[in-house]
Amino acid sequence: MYRFLLSRQWVILTLVALVLIPVMVKLGFWQFHRHEHKVAQNQLIASSLAARPVPVTELTAPGRSLPHDDMWRTVTATGTYDTAHEVVVRQRTAADEQSIGYYVLTPLVLGDGRAVLVNRGWISAGNDLTKFPDVPAAPRGKVTVTGRMMADETTAVSGIKDTRGLPARQIMLINSKEQTKRVGRPLLGGYIEQTAPEASGGKPELVPEPDHDSIGPHMAYAIQWWLFAAAVPVGWVILVRRERRDRMAAAAKEAEEARETEEAKENADAGENADAGEARTGGRTDGSAETAGTGETEAAGEDAPPVPAGP
Repeated sequence: MYRFLLSRQWVILTLVALVLIPVMVKLGFWQFHRHEHKVAQNQLIASSLAARPVPVTELTAPGRSLPHDDMWRTVTATGTYDTAHEVVVRQRTAADEQSIGYYVLTPLVLGDGRAVLVNRGWISAGNDLTKFPDVPAAPRGKVTVTGRMMADETTAVSGIKDTRGLPARQIMLINSKEQTKRVGRPLLGGYIEQTAPEASGGKPELVPEPDHDSIGPHMAYAIQWWLFAAAVPVGWVILVRRERRDRMAAAAKEAEEARETEEAKENADAGENADAGEARTGGRTDGSAETAGTGETEAAGEDAPPVPAGP
């Protein structure tokens, strides 16, 4: 009764199910790995923020890519701001995660002549995006900055397209290698996301601490994909049993209809035979009656007196 599984429709359905199962399992593991990555990143951020501050020169050097394990480490740097090479970074979100504006990026020249990029915080974009915005002035003289050490931004990692042809002193990505060409002096790899001191008047707004408590929905998504993968064979079995039940019901109905048709035919044949027999029996009865009538007449004729002859 399972020969229908060899039909074209069921072969295609079975092949699709066999393909979906490993795909869904793989998607589940993909989400699970994203969950693990998020958990590991949260742990790294928490441990880095809790570590004691170190001089920025201990973690990076000109042309050096910041190791991933040094991300978000608290560092200090002492020097003077080079406002002549200050730029703004476009399309950045404020702490409310809704307002779009600029990050203010200013080189801080250290005592040995090298410099490090400092993200001093966020400002509103204003009405004219084609002009350099009004940027709160950086502190004059020697200052000590504390902040989180961040790696250079790239399109591959951040997903931000490095648009060309922007207005003067506006950029899309914070990248020390690219800014070295503008500044004209060696820049330490990566940049500092300033956390102290806070600017007078609160402008620029300091970038808030990254969220390292939320783990996102990735684990829930992984479980959902695995449940979908488990549901495929269960659904296939249910469909097979339903198809078998429907086919058996259809076969039983056809058999019942065939039996009823055969019985009706037999009844019809029996009725015809009965009618024919009755017709034959009725003919013989009429003949006997006629014969009996004739005999009686003849007998009556024999017993009747003779008719007298005429004169």
